Amino acid sequence: MFRSRSKEADAPAATPAQEERSVRDPQAPKGRPTPKRSEAEAQRRAARKPPADRKEAARRAREQRREALARQREALLTGDERHLPARDRGRVRRYVRDFVDAKFHVAEFFLPIAVAILVLSMLPWLAARNLALLLWLVVIIMIVLDSVLMTRRLRRELRDRFPGENLRGTSSYALMRSLQMRRMRLPRPQIKRGESPR
Repeated sequence: MFRSRSKEADAPAATPAQEERSVRDPQAPKGRPTPKRSEAEAQRRAARKPPADRKEAARRAREQRREALARQREALLTGDERHLPARDRGRVRRYVRDFVDAKFHVAEFFLPIAVAILVLSMLPWLAARNLALLLWLVVIIMIVLDSVLMTRRLRRELRDRFPGENLRGTSSYALMRSLQMRRMRLPRPQIKRGESPR
């Protein structure tokens, strides 16, 4: 009404197709896929207002930390690489876990053997105590030998399979995993005994 005529002449006239697009039937398809629930929730979280005070910020940080820990715990049980802790992530670490899980190791039976030796050492007979000491010696030697052989084989396999990758810390990672009983290992074993590592 108050614009000059030259501006009205320059403005392009709305085409009928544009008018049809602006007035859309509510039952008609919207022309884009429905977002997944996780995407919609992420958009809602991003659109949330920033925290008003320090208490609110701390509460949100606690919630985020709790959610991240829950995802991490689930990943440790299922083997999901995306949410594993940094020390367990990557194809080299996965191969190390599979390498350890594929075979029996003396170290994984250390805890039950130690309990048996402890019971033997508490018996009142001198022969039982001497047997317990001898068993301690034999078990420790067997664990050391098995661990040395395992780490040598593992290093050779890793150098052949992953040339140029950072292999730092893989031996200690394998030793710590072999010390745990199979059913207590986290991340859970993904292969059965006797299978070849992936």
